[in-house]
Amino acid sequence: MTDSAPAAPARDYSQTLFLPKTDFPMRAGLPVREPLLLERWKASDLYGRIRVAAKGRPKFVLHDGPPYANGNIHIGTALNKILKDVIVRSQGALGFDANYVPGWDCHGLPIEWKIEEQYRAKGRNKDEVPVIEFRQECRSFAGHWLDVQREEFKRLGVTGDWDHPYVTMDFRAEAAIAAELMTFAATGQLYRGSKPVMWSVVERTALAEAEVEYEEHVSDTVFVAFPVREGAGDDLAGARVVIWTTTPWTIPGNRAVAYSKKIAYGLYRVTQAADENWAKAGDTYLLADSLAATVFSAARVEAFERVRDVPVSALAGLTLAHPLATLGYDFAVPMLDGDHVTDESGTGFVHTAPGHGREDFEIWMANGRALAQRGIDTRIPYTVDADGALTEEAYGFTGKLVLNHKGEKGDANKAVIAALVEAGNLVARGVLRHQYPHSWRSKKPVIFRNTPQWFIAMDRPVETLGNRTLREVAVQAIEDTRWVPPQGKNRINGMVGNRPDWVVSRQRAWGVPITVFVRKGTSEVLRDERVDARIRAAFEAEGADAWFSDVDGARFLRPEHDPAEYEKVTDVLDVWFDSGSTHAFVLDDPQAFPGLSGVVRKRDGGTDTVMYLEGSDQHRGWFQSSLLESCGTRGRAPYDIVLTHGFVLDPKGLKMSKSKGNVVAPQNIIKDSGADILRLWVAASDYTDDLRIGPEIVKTFAETYRKLRNSLRWMLGSLAHRVPGDDVPFADMPELERLILHRLAELDGEIREAYAAFDTKRVVALLNGFMTGDLSAFYFDVRKDTLYCDPISSGARRAALQVVDEVFRRVTIWLSPVLAFTAEEAWLDRYPSEDGSVHLQQLPETPASWRDAALAERWQRIRAVRRVVTGALEIERAAKRIGASLEAAPVVHVADAALLGALDGVDLAEVCITSAIRVEAGEGPGDAFRLDEVRGVAVVPALAEGRKCARSWRVSPDVGMDPDYPDVTPRDARALREWDAEQRA
Repeated sequence: MTDSAPAAPARDYSQTLFLPKTDFPMRAGLPVREPLLLERWKASDLYGRIRVAAKGRPKFVLHDGPPYANGNIHIGTALNKILKDVIVRSQGALGFDANYVPGWDCHGLPIEWKIEEQYRAKGRNKDEVPVIEFRQECRSFAGHWLDVQREEFKRLGVTGDWDHPYVTMDFRAEAAIAAELMTFAATGQLYRGSKPVMWSVVERTALAEAEVEYEEHVSDTVFVAFPVREGAGDDLAGARVVIWTTTPWTIPGNRAVAYSKKIAYGLYRVTQAADENWAKAGDTYLLADSLAATVFSAARVEAFERVRDVPVSALAGLTLAHPLATLGYDFAVPMLDGDHVTDESGTGFVHTAPGHGREDFEIWMANGRALAQRGIDTRIPYTVDADGALTEEAYGFTGKLVLNHKGEKGDANKAVIAALVEAGNLVARGVLRHQYPHSWRSKKPVIFRNTPQWFIAMDRPVETLGNRTLREVAVQAIEDTRWVPPQGKNRINGMVGNRPDWVVSRQRAWGVPITVFVRKGTSEVLRDERVDARIRAAFEAEGADAWFSDVDGARFLRPEHDPAEYEKVTDVLDVWFDSGSTHAFVLDDPQAFPGLSGVVRKRDGGTDTVMYLEGSDQHRGWFQSSLLESCGTRGRAPYDIVLTHGFVLDPKGLKMSKSKGNVVAPQNIIKDSGADILRLWVAASDYTDDLRIGPEIVKTFAETYRKLRNSLRWMLGSLAHRVPGDDVPFADMPELERLILHRLAELDGEIREAYAAFDTKRVVALLNGFMTGDLSAFYFDVRKDTLYCDPISSGARRAALQVVDEVFRRVTIWLSPVLAFTAEEAWLDRYPSEDGSVHLQQLPETPASWRDAALAERWQRIRAVRRVVTGALEIERAAKRIGASLEAAPVVHVADAALLGALDGVDLAEVCITSAIRVEAGEGPGDAFRLDEVRGVAVVPALAEGRKCARSWRVSPDVGMDPDYPDVTPRDARALREWDAEQRA
């Protein structure tokens, strides 16, 4: 037993610190937490409350480009929908009524093709199934995938009217699409014509340019000789004009050879060639001078000579014999001057088969009258049928296949080449690997084939358009539209300026029919508003099936017209016409979507805006079909702004494909990391270019997210100690707090500007830089001592809490369009409420009085000095001469007078998180630490003198001055005294 009492245990000062305290977890757990927030949003009708809150504001309508309802979403779809959501949310935060109504494209070949595949697997024949039954199966298939995609889009955090989307197969939508088509018919823009179109043998239908993609293909090539028949005099007798083509199967469809006035031609004679050559010694050929050597090389001619010039004037009246004349092609083949002919490749002469190419067709039609006067039959033959087989008009080759039903090369080329050899008119042959159009659905090559189709005229003056053509109206509408990025304007301008008439018919079953009647024996389209009204009413009540349920259309024609006198068209509309018409029943029908109707655009003197946003491929797809459809029926574009994004590639910049194993599924990213990581990737990327994604890229964004989340968490933890209303007048705030308020004022303008410009990348860069640079690495770092250790009554501590509160509110709202889930989680932690949401907030106004450019400039210099001090202490820490920076008391030498003045009155030790700092004027010793980018500052490290405070860990000679608290500084003693008093109370 001892006489002395045991020593009292040292006090745990950590219990007296105002350390961050929050339930906001460090580990996000987004895959689990995000679905809970989705349930909350649904239960509280967040979408409906956003609509109520936005009522009366100017409208910003992002009209959804309808995705196709035929499979799970992919990473490109996720990019598109997330970007749309970020923009819609940000426009709402900017003060617009930004209502988003999602939509789906449900008609068309891909869905029909899937049902046909199911039929084939079951041994069923589609042609034996009633069309209404078949269409119902297509409808059910689309409905299933629509529901699947809807849930996947919701999981991305996309907010919209998911319970009332627009769907192109809804009866009201089908009626509106048909009505738009009938408007084209009524104004004379719709016509039935016979032109070469891209034809899918696999899918047995015509395709538009937007439905093809160019893939590598190997084609047979031939150099073919056309004997001179007459019109050039004896000096060309026996000579032959040579053409080159990659489609030998089109030779039976040849009706002319084109040349160019801009090319120099010559007559050439073969002087030496092997016996087995098709080109023999003595043969004479007409060729472009610049290509003759290349042709003879391909023909393996050993020597040749140029006989003389062949003037273009001699070509104009020249008539050739068909190279297959011995098979029955015994008609004259005229030569025609064509602007499309060049001497970049080939022979300088172009094989012209008007049934198998746009330019061939156009030059043939342009010369029709002159050819008829020469006694030449101008009828275009039908040499290929819907199954890719050569017809009876391809004499000698009937039944030969260009492509089979699987899209594989048939025997037509081989047969035609053999016949050319037999006729003695093959000069050379080979193969060419080149880009060739393929159906983007079947992925098989297409052919160019002359068929009767329905077209919308691009160059026909229209009375309702002020006697302007659709092309002219569309070009002006492009000029009136804002394109983001701007180069989109040039791209679509070139496409619209050069595109042919729009082929809108498809020989399929699943779609909106071409609801017109044609008088039998003519091409006259019936125009009758009463008939049109009955069709629309029937479609609204029964859907487009009403057209197919009536064999001859009597229910629509009677009583005014005799069904026996009319042909009911059975083709369906190109699905691009469907999607191009969506504005008609989404934006222009007040009964369908009231929240989107009544838009008065800025160009019309209003305050409302309509945006279309899709991938850059839609310049030839939805952007263009919507433009042409709206311009043709309304004389204007359906949009004010068009924004385009790039495609998603793998980390090496390669296109994703299952065969390469480089596909990144959004579902997997969400499952592993959460949708907010995906949203951050979208918003932070330069979406105007192609984007890359892969596991390492996702990790990078997950790390960026972690830092942002930690900043939010620290603020929430610190704000747990804030007393509401315990504010400090702005004039009484320390400079550091006023600096942060200045930065908030700066950011307010920059972020508003970036969101208004749809520059999400800049928004993320601004916020990331602010939160990690200005806040975490500087302000929070400096103010931790004040916030944790100052007395309850400290004005500096209260001011810091007040500023952190201002920062939190603004940063959370600024981030909410991007990190939709995390911002909501943080907001609810700070402002708990059963129905509260950050997404109901607009960007908060920031007082202009917070701006202080002079203060910001002063602190820019102070922070520069801080960087030098920090750099010097890092060396000391690495050398283990100090542990924490509070063990140091460096000497800072400042040679620059202006910089020295900026430090006047600043507690530099507090700013640099040291226990003391001495500032001296001058250059400093030669061995002092310096940074090249901060001229005139030198730092000499030194250890702080005194004892270490047991509470704040500062080293100070003042520790122990208060006898009641002998192991802390006077500041900490005051804090403890107030703390203890409060605990006793």
